[in-house]
Amino acid sequence: MVPQSFIQELLNRIDITDVVGRYVPLRKVGGNFSACCPFHNEKTPSFVVSPTKQFYHCFGCGKHGNAINFLIEHTGVSFVDAVENLAASAGLQIPAQQVVTYSRVFESGLSLTKKEGEQDKAEESVQQMVESMKTAAQYYRSQLKNAEQAIAYLKKRGITGEIAVRFGVGYAPANRQNLASVFSEYPLKQSENVLVKVGLVIRGNDGKHYDRFRNRIMFPILDQKGRIIGFGGRVLDAGEPKYLNSPETPLFIKGRELYNLFAASKAIRKAGRALVVEGYMDVVMLAQHDIDYAVATLGTATTPFHIQKLLRQTDKIIFCFDGDSAGRKAAWRALENSLSQLRDGKEISFLFLPENEDPDSYVREYGKESFEALVDQALPLSKFFYGELSGRVNLQTSEGRAGLVQHARPLLAQISGAPVLALMLIKQLSQLTSINQNELEGLLQIKRKALFSRPNLKRPQPVTPYRKLIQLILHDPVYVGKLEKSMLTGDDEQNDEKTLLIELMDFFHALSPQDLEEATLLSIKAYFCDNPCYELLETIEKEISMWGEGVDIDAEFAGILLRLREMRRKQRMAVLHSKPLNLLTSEEKRELQQLYVS
Repeated sequence: MVPQSFIQELLNRIDITDVVGRYVPLRKVGGNFSACCPFHNEKTPSFVVSPTKQFYHCFGCGKHGNAINFLIEHTGVSFVDAVENLAASAGLQIPAQQVVTYSRVFESGLSLTKKEGEQDKAEESVQQMVESMKTAAQYYRSQLKNAEQAIAYLKKRGITGEIAVRFGVGYAPANRQNLASVFSEYPLKQSENVLVKVGLVIRGNDGKHYDRFRNRIMFPILDQKGRIIGFGGRVLDAGEPKYLNSPETPLFIKGRELYNLFAASKAIRKAGRALVVEGYMDVVMLAQHDIDYAVATLGTATTPFHIQKLLRQTDKIIFCFDGDSAGRKAAWRALENSLSQLRDGKEISFLFLPENEDPDSYVREYGKESFEALVDQALPLSKFFYGELSGRVNLQTSEGRAGLVQHARPLLAQISGAPVLALMLIKQLSQLTSINQNELEGLLQIKRKALFSRPNLKRPQPVTPYRKLIQLILHDPVYVGKLEKSMLTGDDEQNDEKTLLIELMDFFHALSPQDLEEATLLSIKAYFCDNPCYELLETIEKEISMWGEGVDIDAEFAGILLRLREMRRKQRMAVLHSKPLNLLTSEEKRELQQLYVS
């Protein structure tokens, strides 16, 4: 947990123009600075940085925020990494006792605090692991120079020495204990062996250690800080597995990392699109043909985290798969995991290569122009969505059309962040099934966000207790001390609001009394900017800004607590009423009586 007082001090200490200026050439216009937006392609500058407000805003795409937001959006790093980056540039040290060492712990939403000594030890351990990976990469590169078989393999695949150096390609010799020559700690027992922790070495049943990677072409995997966090090894012969990745480690979580994203970020922004392929060799060969905006998943299906990372870099993602059944299955999994991350204005499409072709073989055979012509013709998500689902049913029968609705229903329900696209997909479903759209929406029972705001001043929509509590504790965080999680009811329709409320409570409860008093909306938003509930937080912030004068906060808070207690009472009564009377215990009967009169 980074103290809110520190975040505010950091934002006060740095100048946003210096931060943005590292990545974007700025031109002074009056009291502000202007540039072509780094988040979308444009010829006329619409991106403005205000040194007085310490804020950036693009009038073209709508991106805006402070220096922390900019680093997260532009480089794709996590909140904690962005704060660490800015703190280092400002000469500030984050209070060690409250910092979470692993940024992925923050990203996964877990709460973790460490004592100062434990924190120092954890940081030292991470540094050791990073240094070990760096040393191993240097060793593998040195071994490639004299590995004739490996060099012959790379030449056969058409990889030049220049591109091999660019990607840090190396070679792991065939012997069982190659790394023992560069690591004195190689034989240490497992609990103390950093090589075992990072997956470079395996401890066998006989208690001896041996290298995980042997007789393989080695591809280092970098995180978004440019640190080596894992390896992918491609076998030279016909052995299995063809590709071997590092295991899950404190440094490397496959479902969150993409091969080549660190190096490809600039090219992705320039091209205005990211190409997702399946293998290291595909990425390397495409780069050799000047297609630098390709990344690859790491031996796992595409995850929502992958999509989220890429959509921070670009508005357009193209998945490239083989055209066989396995490729289409992988594409469908990617589509399913993309739905929750979709936003209007973002595009996801799918490219299926001709039979027996992959990006590596196709670009070698036909060249860059031909390959990019295929990329330009990639299938939009909407077409792939209904093309795939329609193939599972017979649309000529009523039963088949009913089946299509059932197949589409749970998938459409996941598209919560793209109301326009969701509406278009429902319209397509209406056309395919010949069901009136209004009737179809009733059957689907999908709650869509309103496309346009139509406030009714005479009959305002009631605010849920959870939303009201969020408003109140954002307005004055001190009220969180009067809240307990036990006050919150069980599952209900306001799931997003309840999730945000609980996370805000956890956040505020972890602060010291002084930090709680100093917490501001700006610092709270900075902390939650990498959170799935961030959009909801922004919406509620706007609602607070529209409050009139004379709001009685104490009365509002007391009223909400009464509503929560009443909700809990009715829910508990419903649970007890659902049981047959003869099965109620004597304690439950007394409880039911008390609930009636309370």
